[in-house]
Order: sequence, then C-alpha cells, then structure tokens
Amino acid sequence: MIAVDNLIFEYPGVRALDRASFTIPQGRVTALVGPNGAGKTTLLRCMAALEQPVSGRIEIGGIDVLEQPRACHRIIGYLSDFFGLYQRLTVRQCLHYVARAQGIAAADCPAAIADVARSLQIEDRLDQYPGELSRGLRQRLAIAQAIIHKPAVVLLDEPASGLDPEARHQLAELFLQLQRQGMTLVVSSHILAELEAYSSDMLVLRQGRIVEHAALNAPAQHKPFRLQLAAAIPQLADILRKLPGLELVRTDQDRLAIVNLESDGLSQHRVLKALLDAGLPVCEFAPAAVNLQDAYLQTLDKQP
Repeated sequence: MIAVDNLIFEYPGVRALDRASFTIPQGRVTALVGPNGAGKTTLLRCMAALEQPVSGRIEIGGIDVLEQPRACHRIIGYLSDFFGLYQRLTVRQCLHYVARAQGIAAADCPAAIADVARSLQIEDRLDQYPGELSRGLRQRLAIAQAIIHKPAVVLLDEPASGLDPEARHQLAELFLQLQRQGMTLVVSSHILAELEAYSSDMLVLRQGRIVEHAALNAPAQHKPFRLQLAAAIPQLADILRKLPGLELVRTDQDRLAIVNLESDGLSQHRVLKALLDAGLPVCEFAPAAVNLQDAYLQTLDKQP
C-alpha cells in the first residue's frame, strides 16, 4: 500500500531525510517513532504530498505521490501535529466542508458526518463552534476531518496530543476499527504506551534514516527473559556475554538483565543451569513481557 524508496529531503544546511526506504502492506498500523528532530513530521508531510523531496519516490495505493499529488489526496487522510480548524464554522459545517472538498456528494454528506461524529463521539457537539470546544474535542474534530472520506491510508502526527486517558483509549479502539475496515495507518507519537495499544509494526527513524522496521507481533525464534539476582554481581554484563546460549540485551545495576534465549524449553533449561554453575545468585528467571518501548530502546542500543 505504501512504498518509499531512497527519499532525500533537505532544509538549508540540514538533511532531514537521508535515503529513507520502506514498504508497508495494506491493513497495517505502523508506529513511526524516533527522537525529536529525527525527521518523522517531514516524512509524513512528504507522504501526504505536502513537501517536495530532493529525490526519491513515494507510491501510495499505486499512485505516484510526487507526480500526482491531487490524486493522492483523495485516498489519504492526514492530521498535522499543529492542525487548524475553521473558527467561524460549526463542527457540522467544518465536517461538511471537508466532505465536499474530498468529493463526497452533497446528498451523502449528512450520513458521512453522522458516521464519523459517532466514531469520534462528537455527535452532541455538531452545532457548537471549535472555539467552544476543549483541546481534546478539537483534536477529535481534526481526526474526524482527516477520515470523513474513508481514505485508504491515514497519516497521523501526534494524534493523541491533548487527549485524556479515556479519550486515548477510545482513539486506540477507533484506529483498530479503521484497520478492520482495511485502512492502513501510520501514526507518529512520543507516547509509546499509547502506540502499543494498536500498532502492528514499528518504524524507527533516527537522523533521517530508517534504522529499524519490524513487525511487533511476528513469531520470534528467540524469546526475551528477565534475569534478576539476589545481590549485585560486579561486571555482570561481561559474565553473561561469555555464557553460551544467550544474547545479552541490557543490564541494570549489575543485578538485573534482559537476555534473549532460544524459544524451546530445553535450551532455556541449559541457560539456567549455566547461570547457576557460574555462581550467580538467581532469584528470578522468567519470560519478559516486551512492549513497544523495550523494542524501541533495543533498536537504539544497536545504533553506533
């Protein structure tokens, strides 16, 4: 559904995107993560045909974004981090205007407005003005404008900004609903716990380069284990690196470690025996729950 090839974008004196390349199949929800200044917003704006890169190629739904930006806009929904709303229009009028701009027939607009307002739980706010809404409700309206035409691809930059925990949960449910409808989503956010609730893939951007692109729910040959010791052992990392059958992910204060093991039980038994034979005071040795934040930090640890 999305193919980005060798994308380069430069601001004066700064290369914001450096030969970024990746593909995303239809129906995936991809978490776009990375440090501040990594190029996430620039990448989304290029994909939304709002910025012109120096070189490279972007295809969305078989459409060349750089050659046919208007055609691309018909199948894309985009929410900017700093979105704007029409303050002199009611919520209903805002949605009607966007629906007509996206090619929805006038006769079909009331149904489209009712549907998207129900999904974002703003159906009781349709006759209010954006200036009368809280930050969270304005965010919901902006998201509603981005998806009212049921786009094939939705690009969202910090969509949960300003939302309370309950609204974030509802937003996660909405994204999963959109995924079930066949939409492909790319979501940039600093709130990794929020992304974890609905993301199927992780795309890590650092200094304009794609440093990792992995499925979060893919079956793994290796399983992370949490190792905790009853007392700190100096230079624990060095000891673990010398033991067979495990891959050290990280250690903390010489008494806690996350290691990768083979997924079969016999291999795990051998590693535990090796730990005990090495004289380590093991008090906990169990599978570790890996979340998106863990996966992200592991990716950054691998980078020079």
